[in-house]
Amino acid sequence: MGEPSPASESSAVRELVEAIGSDFAEFDPPPRRTAADGPLGWPGYADQRARAHDRTDTGESVLCGRARLGGREAVLIAFDFAFLGGSVGEEAGARVVGAFARARELRLPVISLVASGGSRMQEGIRALQQLQAITRACLLAGQDGIPHITVLRDPTTGGMWAALGAAADVVLAAPGARVSFGGARVRSAGEDGDDFRAEGKFADGQVDRIVEESALPEVLAELVALLHPDRSGPEAAPVPAALGARTPPETGMRAVERARAAERPRARDYLDAHFSTRFEISGDRAGGRDEGMLCGFGEHDGRVTAFAAQTGTANTPAGFRTAARLIRLADRLGLPVLTLVDTPGAANDAAAERGGVGPAIAEVFGAVAAARVPVTTLVIGEGGSGGALALAAPEDTWVTADAYFAVIAPESAAAILKRAPAEVPRLADHLKLRPQDLVELGFARGIVR
Repeated sequence: MGEPSPASESSAVRELVEAIGSDFAEFDPPPRRTAADGPLGWPGYADQRARAHDRTDTGESVLCGRARLGGREAVLIAFDFAFLGGSVGEEAGARVVGAFARARELRLPVISLVASGGSRMQEGIRALQQLQAITRACLLAGQDGIPHITVLRDPTTGGMWAALGAAADVVLAAPGARVSFGGARVRSAGEDGDDFRAEGKFADGQVDRIVEESALPEVLAELVALLHPDRSGPEAAPVPAALGARTPPETGMRAVERARAAERPRARDYLDAHFSTRFEISGDRAGGRDEGMLCGFGEHDGRVTAFAAQTGTANTPAGFRTAARLIRLADRLGLPVLTLVDTPGAANDAAAERGGVGPAIAEVFGAVAAARVPVTTLVIGEGGSGGALALAAPEDTWVTADAYFAVIAPESAAAILKRAPAEVPRLADHLKLRPQDLVELGFARGIVR
């Protein structure tokens, strides 16, 4: 049934729910569908359930209802580990599925506070089947534009990590929380460490942020405000104001030098200036993070925009997959997308090739092409070939005066053509990579002053 119960868990769940949201109103549980001793007639199961009920103030391993977080409401699903290890059988599964259905009906975000050892062994295959039902409930909510935010508490293992936690749009985790598909009692002897903790999951791109419990109310209220699904149809994201040079460069080589200058404004400068508040997500959910790709959601003049911003480095496969994840999520939630382009090109070392940099770039091209929401792009620095073009909006790309965009860097062009280094500036002119050239060639709509 999962991990040993933390000593202080028995009375903590309702307190946690009430600390996170005010005016919590519990949903009526669905009608009981199984006998007291469960579908398997497990010896002593009815007594186990009765004792768990006496120990806790919940009638099952999950507590579901709606609450107010800041100025918005959300549906809360909170697991009580003191109730049979937070395990999920038919009744708990029905509560979770019902909560997602209510969220769709009420048009409210879902917050799941997970602490579970997985499927309840006393109910056998009928418990295991709940993973399919919960997965479908999450999927249907997502298709309806309902965001799902999860908090991985200690411990989160087995099916509730795979079917609920890992499927969420935004994944938060408590410091030190045990998070793994196999619990400590069932995995290979000696296997432990950060790979099975929240910190390891963050490093591997499976968790967006580690959040202290005391900070959860504020962080969750911020997320609910940004992702609440009650906005009107998306308008194109406004183009941020330029922060650097005011006049275009005279030569192609000067454009390259400006874009490469260390003192030029970078993505964080633009995000800080453009958004009054923002929340960053992290990781590709497949084992990697790239700090050179900043993704998340921000508010500008009362409207929420999703953003994917390159920071001037050569992006790795994890960075491109994170950007694709962000764009697909924004499309599902009906949020416009802003991309900031600034990279000398995609990483091209052996590690990037092993990690699938080509398919990862293809994911971004595909996400932009398939997006039903408007995508707006501002080139703020280097526009290095396909690694930069993947994030560029085909019909709404703008450029700053200290940026360039090229099919290939002029130095690389010289190497391919077997030209002397002295000819690099002339090749930069031939490539027509200056901001004004990009406008003249129809790639950019204009230069942002």
